[in-house]
Amino acid sequence: MKIAQINQVESYMREHVGVGVSFDVDFREVIILGTKVQLYFVNGLCDTTILVELLKSLVRINDHESESMKVVDIVRNRIVHQQFEELDDINEAITRLLSGLVIIFIDGYDKVMIVDVRSYPGRSPEEPDTERVVRGSRDGYTENIIQNTALTRRRIRDPRLRNEIIQVGDRSKTDICISYIKDLADPELIDIIKQELKSIKTDGLSMADKALEEYIVKQGFNPFPIVRYTERPDVASVHLFEGHVILMVDTSPSMIITPTTFFHHVQHAEEYRQTPSSGTFVRWIRFIGIFVSIFILPFWYLLSIEQNLLPEALQFIGPNENTGNVPLFLQIILADVGVELLRMAAIHTPTPLSTAMGLIAAVLIGDIAISVGLFTGEVILYVAVAAVGSYATPSYELSIANKLARIIIVLATFAFN
Repeated sequence: MKIAQINQVESYMREHVGVGVSFDVDFREVIILGTKVQLYFVNGLCDTTILVELLKSLVRINDHESESMKVVDIVRNRIVHQQFEELDDINEAITRLLSGLVIIFIDGYDKVMIVDVRSYPGRSPEEPDTERVVRGSRDGYTENIIQNTALTRRRIRDPRLRNEIIQVGDRSKTDICISYIKDLADPELIDIIKQELKSIKTDGLSMADKALEEYIVKQGFNPFPIVRYTERPDVASVHLFEGHVILMVDTSPSMIITPTTFFHHVQHAEEYRQTPSSGTFVRWIRFIGIFVSIFILPFWYLLSIEQNLLPEALQFIGPNENTGNVPLFLQIILADVGVELLRMAAIHTPTPLSTAMGLIAAVLIGDIAISVGLFTGEVILYVAVAAVGSYATPSYELSIANKLARIIIVLATFAFN
C-alpha cells in the first residue's frame, strides 16, 4: 500500500483501524492549495484545543500562500508543536495514532506526519494511600506515563537521566519506560532488562506492572518479592541515585524498582524525614514489628502445647486450662484467616459502609466468638498483635509473604508437635 495515494490510505484506515465504525477514531479531510490532506485522531486521547488550532493553521494556508509552492513544505513549516516527526511505515503510524498522536497524510507525499497533541484522561498527582508520611511531599505517580516521567525529571535534573520507551504486547502496544541514570546504573543490568522486555510474547499487559513482573522476574513459587513497588516520586528518585533501574508501565501508578534486597522492602520514606537517631529508632521498631508478625503466633502456640518449655515467670501468657470448644491449632488458623478476610472486606467495602463493617467485626470476633467458646482471649490477642506487625510492614508484597510464612510455620509446629 502506497502512502502517497491518499484514497488507498483512507481505505486502509477504514479496514484496519475502524474509521467510520469506531466512534472515537475520527478523521478530517481538508483541501490545501488543491491537494487533499487527511488528519486522523482518537477522541479522548487528544487535547481538543490544540487539535482545533492545528486544523485552523492548516486551513489558513489557502489564504496566505500561492498554489505554486509545495504543500508538504508549507504544512511542515506551519506545524509548530513541540514534537513532530515523519514516518514511512503506516503500521507504526497507526500505533502512534492509537497512543493519542495525530497522523497527517498528504496526497502525493510518501511519508506520514506525526504530531504529538496527547492529553490522556486521568487524575492529578496525589499522595498514595499505601505510602503516607507525616512530613514529605504529597504528590504521587498516576496512571499517565508522561506525567510520571515529568515527576521524576523534576527531582532529577541530571542530563544523564535516561527514559527509554519500549512497547510490549502484540495488540495492546503498552508503553514501558526504562528509567535510569547512565553513569550510576549497571549497563549489563539495563541490557538484560531490555532483552527480557523484547522477548515478551503476549497480546497485552492488562494487569500492567504485575503482569510485567511475572514475565521478567520468573519468580515461581517463591512468595517473597524480588522487586519493589512504589508510588512516590521521591522514593523512586532516591533509588535512581543509588543505581537502581525503574520500570514505568503506562496506565499504572506503581513503579517497579530493581534490583532490590530484603532491606529495601523494609524502608519507608518517613525514615528519611527524621534525624539519624530518630530514623534508626523508627526502623528498628519496624524490624521488631516484622519479626513479631512472623514468629509470635507459632512461638506462642509452641509454648502452649509444650508447657514444660514455659518458664514459671511467663505462665501468664496462657492459655489457661479452658482452651474453648475448638482445638487451639484450629483457633489460630481460623482467627488468622478471619483477620485476612476482614482486611479484604475493608478494601472492597464502600466507604459509607466501612464503619458499620468495622463494628460488626469487633462485635463478632471480639466478644461473641469468645463468649460461645469459638476462640480464647489469648488467641485473639496474639493474632491481633501479629496483624499489627503485618500492617507496619512498608512493603505490601512483603507483608503478604510474611503472612503466608507465618501460617506455614504454625502448620509445621502442629505437624511436628
